Amino acid sequence: MPQLSKKTIVTILLGLTLILSIGLIYYSPTIIKIMSSMNNFRAFIHSTGHWGPVMFILFQILQIVVAPIPGEVVQVAGGYIYGVTLGSLYTTIGLIIGSAIAFYFTRFIGRDYISKLLQKKKYKWMSLIQDEKKFSIFLFIFFVIPGLPKDLLVFVAALTSMSSLRFFTILIVGRLPWIIASAALGSTIHMQQYSIAIIISVIAIVGFILGYIYKDKMMDRFSNVKKTKKTNHSAKTKVNLSINKKESLCTKKGE
Repeated sequence: MPQLSKKTIVTILLGLTLILSIGLIYYSPTIIKIMSSMNNFRAFIHSTGHWGPVMFILFQILQIVVAPIPGEVVQVAGGYIYGVTLGSLYTTIGLIIGSAIAFYFTRFIGRDYISKLLQKKKYKWMSLIQDEKKFSIFLFIFFVIPGLPKDLLVFVAALTSMSSLRFFTILIVGRLPWIIASAALGSTIHMQQYSIAIIISVIAIVGFILGYIYKDKMMDRFSNVKKTKKTNHSAKTKVNLSINKKESLCTKKGE
């Protein structure tokens, strides 16, 4: 059986992505109608019966991979439909699966395509991908700040030498707090606990504003901390080496 070349595989996958995109465009009026309100989305999910959690997770996957659906909308809807615990769980499952599809597609198959696509955009932070540690810090800070568009960074991370374990650890640790907060917001809206919903919303807005303003300073500070630790470690090593040299010289003189 003849093996398919990498170029052929990429062409096939891009073709499938194109077909999926066309399908999404065709059904976009239906998707927009479903997502037009929390009640519509909740009614649609419940109308699928036992497949409801699967459909919800599918929406979260599509939101990451192809569909231009804001992630926060799906996260809040998760809490509105299923409550804080299950809403956070289903959102996180969809996040991991969707991110894994985007990450491994880019790393093993679509690296050249994604790289060329990003080069056209000329993002200022693209220079950071050359330094894995700095990019890891940037990634974590960007994931922690609510409201920022995060899904593009999944594709970018796959272009670096960062291990998949490191990436998914940063992804989950960085995004989980606001997934839970979003689910809590959706749950309080559904239960008509509007005062709590307002408090969560205000915290998220303040977090977004402060995070957006100070994200560069935070990244520089974390980078400097790592550099300081390295400098101190190297200084200690040099001191230890000099002490060892002196001790060896004294031993030789004593002999």
